[in-house]
Amino acid sequence: MYKRAKYLPAGDKGLVVEFGNTIARDINYKVRSFALAIDRAGISGIIEYIPSYRSLLILYEPLIWNVDQLVDKLQELENDLDLMDFPNPKVYYLPVAYGGDLGPDLNFLSECTGLSKEDVVRIHTGVEYLIYMLGFTPGFPYLGGMDDQIAAPRLDTPRSKIPAGSVGIAGSQTGIYPVESPGGWRLIGRTPVKLFNPLEKKPVLLNAGDYVRFYEITGEDYCKIAEEVDKGEFRVKTGRWTIGEG
Repeated sequence: MYKRAKYLPAGDKGLVVEFGNTIARDINYKVRSFALAIDRAGISGIIEYIPSYRSLLILYEPLIWNVDQLVDKLQELENDLDLMDFPNPKVYYLPVAYGGDLGPDLNFLSECTGLSKEDVVRIHTGVEYLIYMLGFTPGFPYLGGMDDQIAAPRLDTPRSKIPAGSVGIAGSQTGIYPVESPGGWRLIGRTPVKLFNPLEKKPVLLNAGDYVRFYEITGEDYCKIAEEVDKGEFRVKTGRWTIGEG
């Protein structure tokens, strides 16, 4: 992590604030703290801010700010980041049916890692994963903290169509496809929960900075919960994350 953030111009109305050059929790915490500070400061002329693993893209109105003035203002916020009262993160408990048609690459994971399918599932469900960022498709969570025992390479040729709710592994990351889309991650299961629903007041279920924990369900459970989701009767279980967990 850098001692001070780097401020890098991105076109005529963009500014990248970079806190480090690796994927790490402390760097991502700085990114999210900075995003919260901007939100609370209510700075006029900032159109949008987009957090990633290690940086924040800020889009601003160039008729209100020139880049040097904006950097000066943002550095004032940076000076007080350690004083931020950061909200206690939420944990989302998501049901997943592993293997079979819903997780066609579980057998590959077992062969690749030398673990049984049961052990792959046990390890995958044994961690509370930090949501580092959302991207790729609406609401796609990039989850950190996966055990390297179940790391696996991406597909050589991506699938052209992956069903919504598919849970995948790529390298040492795990994630969930919120909508049907192409993709090259190894699919080990599927959740019936909708991570993205454009008709909802809050269309994206998850938030960067919160956590996800998976729990195993059967194929029969999957069908039952999917029906409840369609009827609007299913509620995702949540809890509060505390330091030292996960």
